[in-house]
Amino acid sequence: MESSEGTSDIVHPEVRAHINSLVSALGGFSAEDDGRYVMGDSALEVLRDIKKWIRFYDEKTNRMDVARCLADANLVDGDLLHILASWPQNATDNRFKARAALACFEIMVPLTWPLERNHEEMTVNHHRHMPVLQLAQVAYKRSIINFDAAQILHTAVRVALPSMALPRNNRTPRDEGIIKLVLLFLRNMAMISPPPNVQYDGDESHISRSALIDAFSFQDILLTILTLASNMGEDFNHEGVIVMEIIFHLVKRVDVSKLFMDEKQLGKTNANELTSLMNKEAAMHRPHNRKAPTRHNRFGAMVWVQRGDGKMSTISGQDALLDAATRKQKMDDSKTYRPPRRARKDMEPKDLGPVVSLNARARQQLRGFVEEFLDSGFNPLFLNVRKKLDDGKEYVFGYHYQQFFYLVAWFLEAQRARTKATKSSQVAGGDDVGSYNLVATVLNQEMFITLNRSMSTSLEGKNWQELCAAMRCFTQILLTVQDMSESGNEDDEEIAENILSRIFYEEETHDRVANIARNYKDQGFEYLDSCTELAHTYLRILEAYAKQNVDMQVRSRRRIRRKKAAKAAVADDANPAADDESENDQASAERTTKERKFDFSRFAARFIPQGVIDTFVKFTKYYQDLNDAQLKRAHRFFYRVAFKQNMSVMLYRADIIHLFYSMIKGQQPLDKGCGMYKEWEELVKQVLKKCIRKVEERPALIIEMLFSKINATAHYLEYGYEKQTIAKSTPKPAAELEFRTIVERDQQIAVAVGALLDKNLAHHITWVKDQLSSAETERRAWEAAEKAMPSVEITGDEGVDQSMEANMTKEMPLITVRPDDDVRRTAMFKNSHLRLLMKLVGFERLAPTLDETPESAWIIPSSLNADHLQESLDFIKRAEFDPPTFDDGRLAEDQLRRKTAPRKTAVFDDDDGEDEDEELFPANVPSTHKAAAKPSDKPKKTRRRRRQDQDAELLTEDQLEERARKRRDHEKEKARRFKSELYINSDDDLTDEERDREFFESEERLRQKQRAAILGIKPPSPKLLTAKRKAIVLADSDSNDDDDMVLTQESKSSRANVAEKDGDTSGTDDTPPSSSPHADSASGAKRRRVSKEPSPAQVDGEPTSADVDMDDADDEDTPAAKPARGRPRAKAGFIIDSDDEE
Repeated sequence: MESSEGTSDIVHPEVRAHINSLVSALGGFSAEDDGRYVMGDSALEVLRDIKKWIRFYDEKTNRMDVARCLADANLVDGDLLHILASWPQNATDNRFKARAALACFEIMVPLTWPLERNHEEMTVNHHRHMPVLQLAQVAYKRSIINFDAAQILHTAVRVALPSMALPRNNRTPRDEGIIKLVLLFLRNMAMISPPPNVQYDGDESHISRSALIDAFSFQDILLTILTLASNMGEDFNHEGVIVMEIIFHLVKRVDVSKLFMDEKQLGKTNANELTSLMNKEAAMHRPHNRKAPTRHNRFGAMVWVQRGDGKMSTISGQDALLDAATRKQKMDDSKTYRPPRRARKDMEPKDLGPVVSLNARARQQLRGFVEEFLDSGFNPLFLNVRKKLDDGKEYVFGYHYQQFFYLVAWFLEAQRARTKATKSSQVAGGDDVGSYNLVATVLNQEMFITLNRSMSTSLEGKNWQELCAAMRCFTQILLTVQDMSESGNEDDEEIAENILSRIFYEEETHDRVANIARNYKDQGFEYLDSCTELAHTYLRILEAYAKQNVDMQVRSRRRIRRKKAAKAAVADDANPAADDESENDQASAERTTKERKFDFSRFAARFIPQGVIDTFVKFTKYYQDLNDAQLKRAHRFFYRVAFKQNMSVMLYRADIIHLFYSMIKGQQPLDKGCGMYKEWEELVKQVLKKCIRKVEERPALIIEMLFSKINATAHYLEYGYEKQTIAKSTPKPAAELEFRTIVERDQQIAVAVGALLDKNLAHHITWVKDQLSSAETERRAWEAAEKAMPSVEITGDEGVDQSMEANMTKEMPLITVRPDDDVRRTAMFKNSHLRLLMKLVGFERLAPTLDETPESAWIIPSSLNADHLQESLDFIKRAEFDPPTFDDGRLAEDQLRRKTAPRKTAVFDDDDGEDEDEELFPANVPSTHKAAAKPSDKPKKTRRRRRQDQDAELLTEDQLEERARKRRDHEKEKARRFKSELYINSDDDLTDEERDREFFESEERLRQKQRAAILGIKPPSPKLLTAKRKAIVLADSDSNDDDDMVLTQESKSSRANVAEKDGDTSGTDDTPPSSSPHADSASGAKRRRVSKEPSPAQVDGEPTSADVDMDDADDEDTPAAKPARGRPRAKAGFIIDSDDEE
């Protein structure tokens, strides 16, 4: 703003005047008290007013004017620190000084709060004030940690000490607020650092990490942090997240390997690093010195170069005279085309910053703090923080996940380095608490769940900073577990085995590691280093574990199909209980997962695709800046691809070959003093040698070296033939549908038509009508042709009767249902509603016993006459003209449901018991008993069946299913009774002469009846046949033994009753009818007149005329009565003993 004097001021003059007046009234230095600071009379009220200005002006209006005015007024360095210094150590009970100190920290916390640049929310005031305030915060930090008059950090702890001393249950919200305020102040002090884009004029050693650690150690802040961490969860709860932040800003970017070195090892390491840096610098200058200008080549030069295509190019400069490689490089540099480059994203973690170098004093102090923290505070603190992260408390922010995983990885690495450094001095079994028990809280299943969930969430949300920290954490967990397995302690080895089994059991973890390595793009070097380290460590440990556990199993999860998920989203209002699967939630969850044997070679092949190789190639391009461990990581990966997996063809790409050559023979090669130089030299030599051989073997590789390679191309280049693939699964037809309620056939067709109309598939209905219409026309023509073709040899009534009998026995030809195009053929295979309509109108598959394919043929069976086809056609037309409507606005599809598929027995089912679904005996066993009468012959049972059908419509689905289950159980029980008699029977060795004689007599009677029907001759009397048959039986009975008994009339009557009962029940069997076409019609009238109860004459043993008639009627199909030992009785092909009649 512009002031009245014309000078510009970015802060409103009234705001500045109010702030300056408050700062002046706070106090000042008094000459009477030897220049000491003296507080004003209303200092506490002034401090409260300043706090209100910060709270209600800056924070409410999102401005920084008050903070800018306080920085210009030098409030912190000139007033607040001196007020805190006026509270001496021995005046702890001074309430006024304590309240003034608390008010000072209430002002310093918002003034030192970290400033974040959110470009979407920043205003003009933010751009004006933020650079100045960042430098002001650095000045605050320097003044606070280097203040000589008093220990400001220690004073902050003194302010919170009374609240900390109270038991957790006795603390008030004010006590909790004071503790939180002091911890936030310590967090701010640890977090403030010089801004990267602003030049700091002061001495950075006063605000370095070493100075901060020294101040924290000298003023007992490290002891306070250890106390809080070790009592976390007992005396403290909500403070764990803030304590974690303080520790994070203390240890971030500190080299763990140097932290636990002694002075001699540290000096040697620093000397080696200096030597390596000097060698790198010399290597960088070496190519430049070869082309460096001298006093003899100060004059310009121009060279004409003839290219391969005959054209000439001009190159200026004397360095073009050195060699051909230099000339080509200058030609490439002079090209005007430059590929487009996107702006480089700042993918490095924001809170890490550059690598920190500590002095000897700070390193010793930090090492002591880390050791004490690992011994007492690691498990309580990280257990508390993990629970807070899982619960998603309101004071947990997104960056806390990154800090948590970073700290877990850092301290696990510190524990490993500490164990390695003290391994020689440790005594086996000397401590009850093992070294790995100190970090046990991050090696349990809950930690793995949190880690996997965070990795999955950050990967999907593209939160690369959090994912980078999670990958570091996962890698350190794997390395720690590996050290446990090699520790030599049986308990630790067993625990490590269990941990690895839980980690490697989930196939989702394998997939995530492979996907992270394959999908790297431009997330930055820190992310690149993390993902390559994770992939290398994971592969190495998994390979060793898979070799030890040959029968390793992994659990894979199957995704829910979208169709099922969409169907589940639409609730069935009419039958909520039908679709309610709440009772089967556990079974459904088990069906979504399955176990399979793990194959490491198959998993390692997932790191062969070009995306993973590109990730490691990008990592290797930094070979001049990589250490030996990183170079070894890349070397082992390329060695695995080229030689272990035998897929070196994936490395045959121009840029990869050029990179390998440049690392050994290029202008800036690896330093020969590097520990990995010889291994890389041998690898590059072998890869280039194999590449040259492969080019000679397959010249097409020269062209393919310009491109990335897919799996099929790589397989062809490696083996010389295309990979033979087999279809994993055959296509399955659409699911079969059924009706929710039992309805008539016309209503079923109407529902099927309505479902197709709702889906705008009327063309399928038209096609079905065309098929029915053409089939109906063809059937009528066939029937008319058959009626018009009487027998030529026989005329008269006999000829007509014989032709009618021939027509009745002759089947109509099958009609093939032909799809008009490929779309229709696919719909016949995949459209459930079209298949339902086809089955309702009578269409059938030609070979229903074979597996259905899209090419399976459909037919109209011979059992459907023209009237039936016309009726189906009329039903479809009626439904098209007047589609069915349902209550509550439901659709026709809601009346259908998927039919439950029969359960298939697993091939590996090795139960010793008998399978319930096993077929106990083959169907359609040949039967010798009389065929069952037609339903039309029994009107009473027909009426009863009709009433049962009417009652079935009123039954519920559960009742129908219960009846069906009972019926199946009854059938199985019956089948079990006959199972042993099907193949083995003691009477099988008896003679079959009587059966043959009875068969020939039956055939003779049939021929006589047919001859009588044709010539009009009356058939022989049944009584005569019976008398002859009885004479034969008596003659046979005389030749039997004396012990044989003649069948009485009662036993014959009872056998007739049993036969009739069997005939009634055999209607449901698949037994074929008698061979005679007239058997049922000829004997139907006489059979209806026979009573099942014996008459008085039968009881007395004298046969009556009715008995003779019955025998005559039965003689057409069944053998006559005979002595008991003449031949065993047979029923349905089985020998029936006397006790079976019970």
